[in-house]
Amino acid sequence: MAGLFRRIVTGHDDAGRSIILSDAPPERVQKLGEHGPTFFEIWNTRETPAKIDRRSGEPPEDRLTLPPPKNGTRIRVLEIPPETDEVRNLDPDAARKHFAEVGAADAATHRADAKAPHPLMHRTETIDYGIVLEGEVVLILDTGETTVRAGDVVIQRGTNHAWANRSDRPCRIAFILIDGEFTDGL
Repeated sequence: MAGLFRRIVTGHDDAGRSIILSDAPPERVQKLGEHGPTFFEIWNTRETPAKIDRRSGEPPEDRLTLPPPKNGTRIRVLEIPPETDEVRNLDPDAARKHFAEVGAADAATHRADAKAPHPLMHRTETIDYGIVLEGEVVLILDTGETTVRAGDVVIQRGTNHAWANRSDRPCRIAFILIDGEFTDGL
């Protein structure tokens, strides 16, 4: 897997000219558990339309959170290691704790009373654009799955899903998450 990448943030000087505010690796990086993914938090917005000013930074957050802020957006890069037996055999309580680490325990849909296609099945009220940058990962849905490779784009529309890296090397995937709202009885 390639090394850490740069996050380049632009803004405006006092005369309104475009400038580079920062050029450095992502400031917020967090690995979930021993066998879990690494989250590279890139940026979030708090409203739509997003406010654009001269020099403010990314809105602060107290902790890593799976979905974007209400009415906002989030971009992150996720590095998913090859899946282990430990991950494949998570029980519903362990899966819920996994999602609780990113403030989304309620997103976990793996239940003891129902056979799930994968223990890390989850659902969020968001539209997610996932772009595989390196490697490959399997997108698992309630009724099917597909392998997604470098250059492929997934438009995840609030569906119940999981990601499984069944290869022998990490997968790096960028996600742009947009707050959504379920309709049609979903």
